[in-house]
Parts: sequence; C-alpha cells; structure tokens
Amino acid sequence: MSVNRRHFNQLLLLGGASFALPGLSFAAEGTPVQGGTLNWAYYPDPTSLIAINTSSGTGQAIGPKVNEGLLDFAYDLTPKPLLATEWSISDDGLRYTFKLRQGVKWHDSKDFTSEDVAFTIFRLKEAHPRGRITYQNVTAVETPDPHTAIVVLSKPAPYLITALSSSESPIVPKHVYETFKPAEQPKLEQTIGTGPFVLKEWVPGSHLIFDRNPNYWDAPRPYLDRVVLHVILDPAARSAALETGEIDIGANPVPLADIERLKANPALVVDTNTYAYSGPQQQLFFNYENEILTKRDVRLAIAHAIDLQKLVDIALYGYAQVSPSPISTALPKWYDPSIKAREPDPKLAEKLLDDAGHPRGADGTRFKLRLAYNAFLPASYADFIRQSLAVVGIDAEILKLDLSTFLKTVYTDRAWDLVVESLSNTFDPTLGVQRAYWSKNFKIGLVFSNASHYANPEVDQILEAAAIEPDETKRRELWYKFQHIIHDDVVSVDLVAAGAQIVANKKVRDFSPGAQGINNSFAQIWLAPNA
Repeated sequence: MSVNRRHFNQLLLLGGASFALPGLSFAAEGTPVQGGTLNWAYYPDPTSLIAINTSSGTGQAIGPKVNEGLLDFAYDLTPKPLLATEWSISDDGLRYTFKLRQGVKWHDSKDFTSEDVAFTIFRLKEAHPRGRITYQNVTAVETPDPHTAIVVLSKPAPYLITALSSSESPIVPKHVYETFKPAEQPKLEQTIGTGPFVLKEWVPGSHLIFDRNPNYWDAPRPYLDRVVLHVILDPAARSAALETGEIDIGANPVPLADIERLKANPALVVDTNTYAYSGPQQQLFFNYENEILTKRDVRLAIAHAIDLQKLVDIALYGYAQVSPSPISTALPKWYDPSIKAREPDPKLAEKLLDDAGHPRGADGTRFKLRLAYNAFLPASYADFIRQSLAVVGIDAEILKLDLSTFLKTVYTDRAWDLVVESLSNTFDPTLGVQRAYWSKNFKIGLVFSNASHYANPEVDQILEAAAIEPDETKRRELWYKFQHIIHDDVVSVDLVAAGAQIVANKKVRDFSPGAQGINNSFAQIWLAPNA
C-alpha cells in the first residue's frame, strides 16, 4: 500500500522550525505585472552557483533561479509539486515513487526525464556534503519510463522527502554534468536547468545576469524579464544602494546597526522572519589536530570565556538567540531545552587553563590560536571571541579570508585552530547537524563537513540510528542523547541562532513565498509599477 500525496502532506511536517509567516507587506498584493529588471545585491563573491556538490549559501541562493528540485515547500514545510507532480511512499519507507512533470525542457531544449533525476541523486550522494547523508541509503533509482522515477533505499530515511527542494537537491541535466568530475562546478555555458531564468553572463567580482526563460513550463511565469545579481562586498555600499533604489533586494545586506533605520524608510520593507528551511545555527569548532585543543579543560575554558548573551546583545545588536546545543533552538522538535549555555566565568576559565598546563607567560599570553570565520558572517563574531579569549590569556589571531580562501584554509589546508562556522541545521538534524560530528564525514576538501576531525564511535552509532529511525519519539530520544554527549564533552561551543534579514524595495512583490525564503526561484516575483 502507498501513501498518497494528500495524506502524506497531512502526516509530514518534519522541520518543526520556529518561524513566522510573512506579513502582508511581504506577500503578493494585486495582479502580477509582466516585465522589468530586479537588481539583487549579493555577497560574498560567488565561486559556485549550483548546490550539486556544495552546501554553500551561494549555491542555495543562486542555484534555484536556474535549477529546480522535485518539490517546493509551503511555510510549514508541506510539500508542493514542482518537477514532480505526484509522489507516494511505500509502507516500509523504502520506495519513493515520483511522477514527473511532462513537457519540461532544459535550457538547451533537450527533454527533462527520469534519467536526469537518477543521475542527480547519485551525484548528490557522492559529492554534496549533506547529500552524502541524505542519500546514503539509496541503492537504486529505477526509471521505468521517462516520467517516473523510483528511489529505492536499503533503510528508511524519514527526512528525505523534505530534502527535495531546489536549494538542497537541484536536479541537473545528465547529458551535461556527466562530462565533468563530481567535484567540479559547471562552466557558464554548462550552467543550464529547467528553471525560470537562464544564466547569460557571469563576471566574477562584478555581476551575474539571468534572463527570462521564454520556454518555462509554468507560463506566464517568470514575470521578470531579467535578474541582475550585483556583487557588492562593502556593507555600507549595499545599504546606500538599497536606500537610493539602485538595488531592489538583498539578504543580510546591511550592517545590523542599520536595520532599525531601514525599517523606518517608507520605500523599504525589512523581513526578519526565520524561514523553516534554514534552521540557523552558528558554532565555534575546534581543530582536534591541534594537541592543545584535544584537552577538554582547554575547550571548557574557552566556553566559559565567551558570554553568549553579550555576543547577541553587543556583536549582533539583538538579532539572534542564544543557542547552546548542537541542535538549534529554531528546531524545537529536536532541541533539548535542558541544555543551557555555560555561565561566563573568566576566573574559572583561567583555573582550567592553569590546570591543563598552560600558565600565562611573561607577556601574559598562554598560547596562540588561529581564528577563522565564515565569510558569510559579520566580522563582529570573530572580534568578540578574540576579545573574550584575550581576557583569559589566549591570543587569537583572526584570519580574514574571502569565501574561497576560507573554504580552502579550513577544509583542505586545515590551517586553523578555531573556526566560527554557520552550519545551518536545515529542517532536520540528520542533514544539518550530523555532517559536523559524524567521523565518516571527515574528508579533506569536503566543505561544510566535519571540520574538527572529531571521531566518537558512540556518537557515530547514535547519528546513524537517528538517520533511519521512523518513530519520532524514539528519534527524539536519540537526538537528546547526542546533544548531551556533545555538550558535556565540549566538542563545540554552540553560539547562537541568527536568522537572515531580507531588505527589499516595496515595489518587489512576493519575494518569499515559502519555507526557503529568498532562496526560491524568483519565478513568482513581480514589480509593482506604482509602489
């Protein structure tokens, strides 16, 4: 017996994230108008565009304009048709059958078929940091006809259906992607999809241009004629461009100190909602290849040196929530509220460091550490942590790196000691959390993975059990046990859950129509002429 889509939608609300539905000012009002160019401010300078082999925010934000997933998701994570029009799941949870939309063409006019779905799923399984977990139990993708794809698993994957979005699992053309290695991103001319926009130009450090796909299957969408992504690295310049109308929209586009001023601007709307697909979480990870950091007392001292509430209030202007567990407070279904932030206690931190054999030297310094931070994050994270550690005698040298250099330094060269990361929990901890603590997910060059090189057989066993446990209560018990082990052993210092702020001109309508927020296709966006 199969579960039909309507019944499945009623049963499945996997994410459980804390989110608010957008207010009326963010929704579509009136009849959509065809035409116009959307100017989109973006940073950092993207190095990858399609989230087929990366979980980078650039792929998640940019890719869906070109490549679509099998499903879309409402604000509450209810699945909606996209490239798949129908789906069903066998009673044992081991067979997912998708009926694919007919008449869909790739941007090069070739037909979209089930062969593309099969190829994509195995490419994600091989090359994507989260896909390695999402699709780990996939043994086959059957393609009985061009418009049917059947995903076959060896064990259940209770999170899998919610992973089929455009930003998480973009379907790519087999006939193009099979011509290059899984670790490679497509060249400009190879960046084709079924999506509403066609990538026409990419000038690194400057801009990307996307033109309307005239053959898009969901006519009359897209409404826009063109989307221009402007790479603007200076936050003050992004703020000014929004205020003057040069730029129409951006995610996290301005310094947090500017948010209140922009809220008062009658030409702009500021959306501070947390969208269910993101599961925001920012963490401080330790490089276990540094002998000093293998000592629990040293890690515990670092935890006690950082005042998380002050991090929120001072460094982040209140636009975050203390989130002291490896599972974000934005995922209340899985977060264990009994885990509390450690009390800031510099004196205790000093004693722990002394007892660990690291007294202050003649210059007052105990030892030096290299502190990297994700280029998507404000520098205030690293500045605050450096100042906090200096109080207890740890000299943290901040590594200021652009995104590509950051990824290489942390995940390939491993030339760091502490890193402030922003590894989203996504909508389910098996996808967003497991990757950072599962020993089997340590691989040189695999970005946004187990950067610490942490290995614990008990944790591995818990993670692997939670990934296939269909009973929600039992699964929650496993995740609670995991959280206590990680917190008690200070495997990481989990900092805050800081969501995104979307700033848009009021003429931009329907920019966040579902659980992915601004990481949607832009097919539904239109520009109100008299706003």
